[in-house]
Amino acid sequence: MTLNKLIIATTAAMALSSQVMAEELKFANFTPPFHTINASVIEKLNTDLSAATNGALTVRGYHGGELGAGPAEQYVRVLQGAADMAWGLPGYTSSQFGKTMISELPGVIPEGTPGYEALWRAYSKHFSNEFPGVKPLALWASEPNIFIMRNKIIRTPADLAGLKVRVAGSTAAEVASALGATPVQMPISQVYNAMQTGLIDGVITGASTLRDFKLDEVADALTIGAPLGRLAFYTVLNGRVYDGLSADKRAAIDAASGLGLSKSAEDAWLQTAAKALEVARADRANTILELSAAEKAAFTAAVSGVVQSYVKSVDGAATLAAMKGQ
Repeated sequence: MTLNKLIIATTAAMALSSQVMAEELKFANFTPPFHTINASVIEKLNTDLSAATNGALTVRGYHGGELGAGPAEQYVRVLQGAADMAWGLPGYTSSQFGKTMISELPGVIPEGTPGYEALWRAYSKHFSNEFPGVKPLALWASEPNIFIMRNKIIRTPADLAGLKVRVAGSTAAEVASALGATPVQMPISQVYNAMQTGLIDGVITGASTLRDFKLDEVADALTIGAPLGRLAFYTVLNGRVYDGLSADKRAAIDAASGLGLSKSAEDAWLQTAAKALEVARADRANTILELSAAEKAAFTAAVSGVVQSYVKSVDGAATLAAMKGQ
C-alpha cells in the first residue's frame, strides 16, 4: 500500500470512528430560533462542547416546540427522554419549585444584582431537591418585571382594579393580587393572542418579551419601576444521559455549564430588554411611564406583605438569606 493510500485509509477510519463516537444532544426549545435563548444558551453550548470534545459531543436545537408543544411541559419532556435538554420557567409549574420561586419575589434580587449568582448560591443546599432526575446546566433571572399593557396606563395600584393581568407563576400572582389585579396564569407564548383579543389587559413580565414574543405589536403602555420582581429560568440535562456519557464528555459539560452559561443567558436577557425598551420609547404610539420615587413607594407598600407571607409558606427563610448572600 502506498503512503498516500495509507493516509487516505487511515483518515477514513478515523472519520468513521469519530462518527461512531459522536453524540448529539437534543435541546427542546418552545420558542422560535430568533429568541434570545438560542444564541446565549443553545448555540453557546454547542460551540463550547464541540470545541472541548473535538466534535464528539454537540447540541442541536429543536425550535418552536418541534419535540413537543407546551412550554409548561419542558421539564417533563427531559425526564421522559423526548429531549436531552430543555429550558423553561419554574413559574410554569410553581408547585414543584416552591423555594426556587423565592427568587422571583419583589426585592429578593434587586435591579443591578446578578440573579444567576443568587440562584446558584442557594441551589445546592436549599432547593436542589426541586430538580429531580436532571442536571441543571444554567439558572438565571430576567430583567426586572414591568407592566406591559394594552389601552391601560398604570400609575398607581388603584389603576389595576378590575384588570386581568397575566403572570408567569404563583409568586407573581400574589403580587398582582396584592395590587388589586386579577392574575391570569398562562405561558408567555399565549400572551400575544390573549392581549390582542382582550382576554387579558396586560402582563407582568420583562421588557425582553416585547422583542422575543413581539408583544410590542399588541401593547401600547409600559410602566417601569414598580417592584414586581424578576423571572427565574433554568436549563436542564437529563440525569441519565449525563451519567451515561464518557468521563471526558461529562467534564466538558461541567466546564460549559454553571455560572458561565448562566451569566451568558442573563446578560443576553438584559441586552434584549434594553434594545426592546429603546425601540418602544422611539414609537410615538406608546406611552412609557417611569414611576417617580413617590409612585414607587405606593406599589412597595401594596406588596410589602407578599415576600414575608410567601417565604413563610414554603419554609424558605434560609433560602432567602442564601439568595441575598447573608
